[in-house]
Amino acid sequence: MRREIVLSDTDSDRFEQQRRQKLDEMRKLGIDPYGDRYDRTESAAKAKDKFEEGKDDQRARCAGRVALLRDIGKLIFITLRDSSGTIQLGLSKKLLAEQWKLAKLIDIGDLIGAQGQLGKTKTGEITIWADGLKFLGKCLYQPPEKFHGLADLDQRYRQRYVDLWANPEQMKRFKKRSNIISTIREFLQSRDFVEVETPMMQSIVGGAAAKPFITHHNTLDMDLYLRISPELFLKRLLVGGMERIFELNRNFRNEGLSRQHNPEFTMLEVYQAYGDYNLMMDLTEELISECVVKYCEEREVEFYDMKIDFSRPWRRQKYDALLKEYSGCQISDIQAIRRKAKTLDIDESKMDDVVVVNKVFEETVEEKLVNPTFVIDYPSALCPLTKRKKGSPDYAERFELFIAKMELANAYTELNDPLVQEENFLKQLRGQEESMATMDEDFITALKYGMPPAGGLGIGIDRLVMVLTGASNIRDVVLFPLLKQKE
Repeated sequence: MRREIVLSDTDSDRFEQQRRQKLDEMRKLGIDPYGDRYDRTESAAKAKDKFEEGKDDQRARCAGRVALLRDIGKLIFITLRDSSGTIQLGLSKKLLAEQWKLAKLIDIGDLIGAQGQLGKTKTGEITIWADGLKFLGKCLYQPPEKFHGLADLDQRYRQRYVDLWANPEQMKRFKKRSNIISTIREFLQSRDFVEVETPMMQSIVGGAAAKPFITHHNTLDMDLYLRISPELFLKRLLVGGMERIFELNRNFRNEGLSRQHNPEFTMLEVYQAYGDYNLMMDLTEELISECVVKYCEEREVEFYDMKIDFSRPWRRQKYDALLKEYSGCQISDIQAIRRKAKTLDIDESKMDDVVVVNKVFEETVEEKLVNPTFVIDYPSALCPLTKRKKGSPDYAERFELFIAKMELANAYTELNDPLVQEENFLKQLRGQEESMATMDEDFITALKYGMPPAGGLGIGIDRLVMVLTGASNIRDVVLFPLLKQKE
């Protein structure tokens, strides 16, 4: 009689107890339920790829997790899953002989290794007909039913260790993330950029306007901040003579959670001496376009409810022109902008003019920027680390790249005048909390030694991966996102 094992919604404690009984039976047979070293000859995918129809003596040796199990008496069919995909195992009483007792103790979710002859079933399924079996790890908890995956999003994020093997698409996405990051490194290194590392714990908050996480060093009895940006340390390296550098690492900002925000996130920062923001624009377009070609099937990419056209050249438009186009307000008409802010339910009464302008920009412009768009020449008051445009000091040589209504990149022609930088810092500090209102005197000292003109760039890697993999939530591209504790 053919019997297909299908997991039901059995109480988890009862389910675990049943599996513990099988675990005890294995030990009575002298089998270690948690195995030891098992050298695989190939992955599931490679084992299937090497199969040749009609060729004799083709053997394979694979290991992985049991995804499906069909017990039909003297024959058991197993779908074995590893990180490359799946392959079918055929377990027969005749071939396994004494190991048949072990085969009968296997459950969905268990980790096993198997070796044997490669063949095909009558239905055309490439199969390892196992003549050797090794138990490598007992699964005591109930896997997702029929291995069709975790449907509950919260459970998927909390139990990523289940999500990865229960949802093959998630495994593919995180592998793709790793490959994208490798491509970014290769792209930059091929252009003579050197990868560096700068401090994660900093004594002074700097490099961006954001709220930091605070920690304490016991031996030195001093408060430190998890970095919100590596920018000021990277610029010190420019002063030291490292002309092309990048850092691909984590930043931390003690701010909100959303579909596009995680407090711990991966950022690429790039600096090139003797460059400017135009050079950084070209570099950004080339880098992301290379990733699109390599990891997306077409130049037009579906993301969420949008279709993004990555065809080059990408649009480049000035901040004030976009503000006029989408809000109907001239950037110089602050009264009109304040009236617009009120219609957008922005409480502008206590905001500086430039802050109101940017709030209106965020509300009216950003949601319109689906295809890659470089927004260039921001109001200089928003950019304390950026060079002003020659002949137009009210504007700074800065761009932000928007794709799919999200900011993906931010870049400057870096300010290298120490006296202007010191003055900008003093203005910026007046609006900060007293506990964090500290001038980075050493950075100003570094600039006084002379920093070359430079272009600087930051790209949000998590958001870029979202777009390139079609993930609508940042938590789908971060292996272990920050989550609210369960009550």
